[in-house]
Amino acid sequence: MPEWLANSFAPASPVPIEQLIVRLAIAGVFGACVAVIYRASHGRRKEDATTLTTTLVLLAILIAMVSMVIGDNVARAFSLVGALSIVRFRTVVEDTRDTAFVIFAVIVGMAAGAGLLILPLVGIPLVGLVAILLSHPWRTPPVPAQFDGTLSIRMGLGHDPDVALGSILERHLAAYRLTSSGTARQGSALDVSYAVRLRPAARMPILVLELNQVEGVQSVELRT
Repeated sequence: MPEWLANSFAPASPVPIEQLIVRLAIAGVFGACVAVIYRASHGRRKEDATTLTTTLVLLAILIAMVSMVIGDNVARAFSLVGALSIVRFRTVVEDTRDTAFVIFAVIVGMAAGAGLLILPLVGIPLVGLVAILLSHPWRTPPVPAQFDGTLSIRMGLGHDPDVALGSILERHLAAYRLTSSGTARQGSALDVSYAVRLRPAARMPILVLELNQVEGVQSVELRT
């Protein structure tokens, strides 16, 4: 074998090849544990959960490889930082908890690559327990939406919607809030929209009929 080729396969660290393989395998196992915790706590209700769980496993293995490449060589560490700085990620992380699990995978992969196995062995169960306890079904259920429909009304100029419509809205709606207003028909009419929640006994046709009978109302549209 040529000398240049033999030198290319020379070990970059005193760690035996068998130990390198074991560390990468352990990093994969740790990454899978992180992915399982993510699925059990937060990921099961997300459409893109499968993609992120795969990323967590691969990320742990890759970070373990990076840790072994760097070793104790400071110059090599700075070289890798410079090389990786050209990478740009365009995906927006919508949930900050996803970022926490990405960092989790990085830590366990780094620990596996450095041979510090006691850290992930203690940290994975602890973080997993906390993540599951803070997730569904033990966490407080989300507050239901306050409004369940949209009421759009067009009135002629010169009429105050609050004065003209207030009594009818109070009688038929459990809650309502003005969401938008603007002119229409070249400034000859006023369009107002409300986010509304009907009372249990209220009927939509009756509400629309009473609003249409108000002086100045030109059109009414109720969507739920």
